[in-house]
Amino acid sequence: MQHDVDYVVRDGEVLIVDSFTGRIMLGRRYSNGLHQAIEAKENVKVKSESQTHATITFQNFFRLYDKLSGMTGTALTEEEEFREIYKLDVIEIPTNQPMIRTDLSDVVYKSEKGKFNAAVKQILECNKIGQPVLVGTVSIEKSELLSEILKKNGIKHSVLNAKFHEKEAEIIAQAGKFGSVTISTNMAGRGTDIMLGGNPEFMAKNEMRKLGRSEAEINAATSYYTTEDETVLALRNEFDTLNKKYDAEVKPEAEKVVAAGGLFILGTERHESRRIDNQLRGRSGRQGDPGASKFYLSLDDDLMRLFGSEKIIGLVEKLGLDDDTPIDARLLSNSIENAQKKLEGQNFNRRKNVLTYDDVMNQQRKLIYAQRHEVLEGADIKDKIIAMIDETIVNAVANFLSDEIPENWNLDALRGYFFGILTDADDFKYDSSTINSIRRDDIKEDLLKRAHDKYEEKEALFPEDRLREIERIVLLRNVDKKWIDHIDAMDDLENGIMLSAYGQKNPVTEYRLEGANMFDEMIMSVKEETAKMLLSVMPANEVKREEVSHNNNATIKKDMFRRENVHGTAAAPEQRREPVRKTEAEKIGRNDPCPCGSGKKYKKCCGQNLSDTTNG
Repeated sequence: MQHDVDYVVRDGEVLIVDSFTGRIMLGRRYSNGLHQAIEAKENVKVKSESQTHATITFQNFFRLYDKLSGMTGTALTEEEEFREIYKLDVIEIPTNQPMIRTDLSDVVYKSEKGKFNAAVKQILECNKIGQPVLVGTVSIEKSELLSEILKKNGIKHSVLNAKFHEKEAEIIAQAGKFGSVTISTNMAGRGTDIMLGGNPEFMAKNEMRKLGRSEAEINAATSYYTTEDETVLALRNEFDTLNKKYDAEVKPEAEKVVAAGGLFILGTERHESRRIDNQLRGRSGRQGDPGASKFYLSLDDDLMRLFGSEKIIGLVEKLGLDDDTPIDARLLSNSIENAQKKLEGQNFNRRKNVLTYDDVMNQQRKLIYAQRHEVLEGADIKDKIIAMIDETIVNAVANFLSDEIPENWNLDALRGYFFGILTDADDFKYDSSTINSIRRDDIKEDLLKRAHDKYEEKEALFPEDRLREIERIVLLRNVDKKWIDHIDAMDDLENGIMLSAYGQKNPVTEYRLEGANMFDEMIMSVKEETAKMLLSVMPANEVKREEVSHNNNATIKKDMFRRENVHGTAAAPEQRREPVRKTEAEKIGRNDPCPCGSGKKYKKCCGQNLSDTTNG
């Protein structure tokens, strides 16, 4: 994980950068200790591991909707994925105005240094005639490196990356002004129109800010909803006036930019996805505007280094080309395109693989959330709770008394399983003469009767529908707790299930089977925990206050209370042990057990502060 590529550090916090959009992913953290490792590496405060409470893939999230549609300028390269995952066709709509942008051939250099030198030379040429330039980079690190080179050459410019994402609209809206140079990561200001000569709408908003208007007022001024509110109407009139003013100022400059050739897009590296390259190109030549685009590559780029033709690299070495001599891109065009297609295919297969595993989780997710919604909507679940109690008892009897020979039954384990809830120390104790006359069904029926009687007692203990509310709270608590643990367990299973391929087994099939077993175990665990908790629940006792005398007859008030917890056990007040002092006739050996009952030796407990002569 690289600094200023995969993440940035701001205000002592490690923030993830989205590799596709270049934007900061606020609130997101890497899992399995990776985020903590990066925090340690960057010497910032290491925060505790976050816990996943819910998870869903984008694909299954979108599938929750009855209807799916969308519009983007770069869908055609992902046509296969839209069709296979979402069953959607991709239709190409012709542009509103004829597209007259000139897409120049790529140029490839031997080294990164030669590539940047050529890119800066191109920027200088554009800058001399006032042609605005938008430079695309693949990371924050590269954008800042190029910025330093431009500073040394005295070229005034703006930088747009994840470190300045708050100013994204402000920076990108003016990228079409005469003579401007803007360096951007993949953010490329999507959502903000780059207008030649400048964006009058943004200028008008900026002017309103200077006049003291709040963001809420500016939003109201630029909204389109029907209203008769005089304040909103006045704000809209103010905005319209400013917009017309700046529109008149921008027109002459827009004509100058058109004469200079429109916005020039300069890519400093090919992205692993052709869609991202197309997005960058698409910032120019909008609505029939003139423009141009060109990519500057080097054999050191990640894409070329990993997938570039070794023959071409060997040929360059033989020819002895220097850093500043471009290689004919036609020799490499097939290699570049094939490399991108190969990476796109790998990424698609990876997403499809993730979806295949998530489809298993999705079936389980639907069942869990259906139960949660039922509880949250206040449904009466008494019958379900009774069924859970019955099932817990039936399963326990089947597990502990599975043998056909009564003498082999594990009655101690059965007693311990329900101890303090349905059983006590004297239950299920049979000698050899009586054990064989006991039937398994008799024990089961006895436990079921005890459970039903106890639940009827709970009905009497809690007034009105209070027990119904407790049932919902307890079930919801257990479902949430077990589901969170199940998510982690399924994640661990997915990470390790690939090893089953070594045993000539299909990992997906094994994941589906093992996942189903784990889900059944989780559901059973929810039922057992819920049954035990509801059979143990007791109303809290009232708080009793006593006056306790203290030094000099002063009186202090101390809360003395005993509260039953959800398992029915009482929390007794902590007793303070006082040292035990003995007379000469009752001397205690230093190594004797302490009479206070702590279980420690006397010399390590009450006798530790007394002298050897006093204690013998």
